[in-house]
Amino acid sequence: MTTRVVRLGVSLEPELLALLDRWVRERNSPSRSDAIRFLIRKELAARTLEDPNSDALGAVALLYRHSTPNVLRRLTAAEHRWGEHVRSTTHVHLEGDACAEVVVLLGRRAEVEAAAEDLEGVKGVVGGGSVVTAPALAGGRTGHRHPHPRAKRPTTRRG
Repeated sequence: MTTRVVRLGVSLEPELLALLDRWVRERNSPSRSDAIRFLIRKELAARTLEDPNSDALGAVALLYRHSTPNVLRRLTAAEHRWGEHVRSTTHVHLEGDACAEVVVLLGRRAEVEAAAEDLEGVKGVVGGGSVVTAPALAGGRTGHRHPHPRAKRPTTRRG
């Protein structure tokens, strides 16, 4: 991304400007321009991600209890199924017997989403969610460029 900027004028209805200003304050944005750049990038990322073969970065948060039989073994097996897409995992101990695991995934959008769905579906995982975005937003790429056969979801959960 370039650091050079170009000024432009935007005309908004007073009601829309008031909503924008409130949103700018709520998200602690340094300026209207920064907030508008954020919205444009978000929309462009969404458009990029319409293509299932687009370059994608995903983060999956998983919640489970350590006391659930075989949950760690099942999670590890699922992470290994998606091995070349899993770039990082972080395990967090919560109060009681609860744990959280965050998994960072790279690859094609369809593969990243399939991996996230598979991980969220592991027996013993009680909650979680995922977010998928386009690395191009920050001017980057995942570097995940080699061809893959179409991603397959397991027909049965292993473990």
